[in-house]
Amino acid sequence: MRQINFASKSARTELAAFCAGAIVPTAIVDSVAAILADVRERGDAAVADYAHRFDGASLKPAQFRVRPASLAAAAKRLPAAQMKAMKAALANIRAYNKQGLPQNWTSTNAQGAEVGERHYPIRRVGLYVPGGEVPLVSTVLMTATLAKIAGCPEIAVFTPSNAKGKIADGLLAALHLIGVTEVYRIGGVHAIGAMAYGTQTIPAVDKVYGPGNAYTCEAKRQVFGTVGVDSLPGPSEVMVIADESARVDFAAADLLAQAEHGSGREKIYLVTSTAAVAEAIHAEVQKQLPTLGRNEKAERVLDQGFLTLIAPKPEQMAEVANYVAPEHMELLVKPATAKKLERTITTAGAMMIGNLTATALGDFTAGPSHVLPTGRAGRFFSGLRVADFLRRTSIIRYDQKSIAKGAEVVAAFAQMEQLDAHGRSATMRVE
Repeated sequence: MRQINFASKSARTELAAFCAGAIVPTAIVDSVAAILADVRERGDAAVADYAHRFDGASLKPAQFRVRPASLAAAAKRLPAAQMKAMKAALANIRAYNKQGLPQNWTSTNAQGAEVGERHYPIRRVGLYVPGGEVPLVSTVLMTATLAKIAGCPEIAVFTPSNAKGKIADGLLAALHLIGVTEVYRIGGVHAIGAMAYGTQTIPAVDKVYGPGNAYTCEAKRQVFGTVGVDSLPGPSEVMVIADESARVDFAAADLLAQAEHGSGREKIYLVTSTAAVAEAIHAEVQKQLPTLGRNEKAERVLDQGFLTLIAPKPEQMAEVANYVAPEHMELLVKPATAKKLERTITTAGAMMIGNLTATALGDFTAGPSHVLPTGRAGRFFSGLRVADFLRRTSIIRYDQKSIAKGAEVVAAFAQMEQLDAHGRSATMRVE
């Protein structure tokens, strides 16, 4: 396990080098570009070919879409305890995200004109739900619920099937619970291409949402401009900041929880106040690792993507966190330190505070969406929210009194910028 003492002269350089490992390799960039170009050119035929190549599924275009009856049937098959948990999570997610629903407003500017904003749901949205390593049932709730709150008229969900064309009952049941009926058993880069460009049987969407692996994240980056994208949520990340007050077993469990995603490109950060705290957590990680059902995958992530930093001062902890901009961040520190870090760490996707707040609570049930930026994109992106499913239009209305004042300003700018027609278009309304 790699370890850096933040007091060393080379600490910042070493941290930057570790984070640079999240940069997408050229081989992935080129592979994604080739698949997207093929889907754009051949449509359904290309999608079917890639579904067979990557998922082992032999699908005809007529089989891409899941029958709505299959969603209802899956909900009936799901164990009652799982459906109860799903409903409990959904209640929190709805309650939290309704608070963020933007409101229309109007006001009067200094010239007496009416100005304001109106918000409109995006007409057709495409939601990507990973289903490769593990079927992310919770991602259905964390994306489709927000689209429903926003009032998007068309919600299309894409998730990969297994070789027999089957999708996990939990995923289908969640979609049925929320009320989504347009579901495609397609995943990977070709799903992003189908959303962006459309095919003979799949209408293109206006904006793409959802997390994925390095390939699908890169695909979203490449189709941006043809369609909108929510952010760039790729392989999972967690940063646990711990001092002497941290429960060592809790910290180790939370590090392993993110490592078990198992793609090999996850990033796991442990920031501690002392080397002794780090050593204790490392020992507990090794103790718990063999007990995991996916321990081999988790071990690979720990070998390749685990970094420990010794940062004794809260200011150093904050500097590390603000540079990394972690997807998930836990503050397992004294209350006074936590308050200070809450104020000074400004780039985390989600912040879990206190020994009892596991990252998994945010992943599944707390309320905020778990679709969060990764790969340092938290410096300029935030986690998914209802506003991302809306677009804003500015409203401006001048009358005979206010245009007189506004035209004076327009005329001055038109003269400065040598745009005569601009000036005339306003002054003629006064004359």
